[in-house]
Amino acid sequence: MKARTYTRHLRESFKSIGRNGWMTFASVSAVTVTLLLVGVFIVLMLNMNKVATDIEKDVEIRVLMEIGTKPDEAKAVGEKIKKINGVESVNYSSKEEELQNLVKDLGDDFRLFEQDNPLYDVFIVKAEDPRNTGKIAAKVNKFDHVNEAMYGEAKIEKLFNILEMSRNVGLVLIIGLLFTAMFLISNTIKITIVARRREIEIMKLVGATNWFVRWPFVLEGLWLGVLGSIIPIALVTTGYYYAYDFIKPKLQNHFIQILDFTPFIYQVNGLILLMGCLIGAWGSFMSVRKFLRV
Repeated sequence: MKARTYTRHLRESFKSIGRNGWMTFASVSAVTVTLLLVGVFIVLMLNMNKVATDIEKDVEIRVLMEIGTKPDEAKAVGEKIKKINGVESVNYSSKEEELQNLVKDLGDDFRLFEQDNPLYDVFIVKAEDPRNTGKIAAKVNKFDHVNEAMYGEAKIEKLFNILEMSRNVGLVLIIGLLFTAMFLISNTIKITIVARRREIEIMKLVGATNWFVRWPFVLEGLWLGVLGSIIPIALVTTGYYYAYDFIKPKLQNHFIQILDFTPFIYQVNGLILLMGCLIGAWGSFMSVRKFLRV
C-alpha cells in the first residue's frame, strides 16, 4: 500500500469518528463497559489461578513409617520413593523433629510426650504435578515398612475439582464477554455503514478494491477500541493498586500470595488495549463485509 493511500485511509477513519458523534459514543461506551468487565475478570482469574497454584504446590504426602523401622530400612524406603516417576522432592523428618514441630505449633503442653514419643518417622513427599499426588501415594503405600501414605485424599480431590471448575467458568465468561463486545461494536458500526452504503456502492462501481473500501472502517474500529480501553485501564489499575495495598500485608508470611502490582498490572493493561484494538477492528471488518457484494 502506498504511503499516500494509507494517509487517506487514516484521514477518512478520523473523519468518520468525528462525523458520527453519537455512533462513536455508543461504540466506545460498549467497548468501555465490556473491557472493564473483562479486565476485572482477568485480574480476578489470574490471581485466583495464582492462589490455586500456591495451594496445589503446598499439597504433600506424609509417609508414616512403621514404628520400629531401622534407620537403614527407612533410608532404603526413601531411595525407592525418589525413584518413583513424577516425584519432585523427598524430605525425612524423624519422630523427634515431628514432636518439636507439634510443640511449636500447638504449645508446650505437648512436651509431656518427650519421654514416650508416640509419633512416627515421616517422609514428606511432593509431586512435580500435584494432580499425580494420589497415584504416587498409592505406590508408596505398597512399600515395606510403610504404615500409611496420607495426603487428605477426599479433600484434595474435591479441592482440585473446584479449582479446575473455577478456571473453566472464568475462561468461558471472559470469552463470552469478548464475543459480546464484538457483536455490539459490529452492530453499532453497521448502522454507520448502512448510512454510507451508497458511497460504498459507487466506490465499488468505479473500480475500488474491497480492501480500499474496507481499510477506513477497520481503522475506525481500531480507534474505537483504543478509546474504549482508556477508562478500563485507568479503573483496573487504580482498583488493583488499592486492593493490592490492602490485601498484601494480610498475606505476609503466608504461603498463599497474590500477584505483585508490577509487572502484573502492565501486562493486564497491555492485554486490555490489545483486546480493544482487536475487537474494534474485527467488529468493523465483519460489519462492512456484506456491503462489499456489489
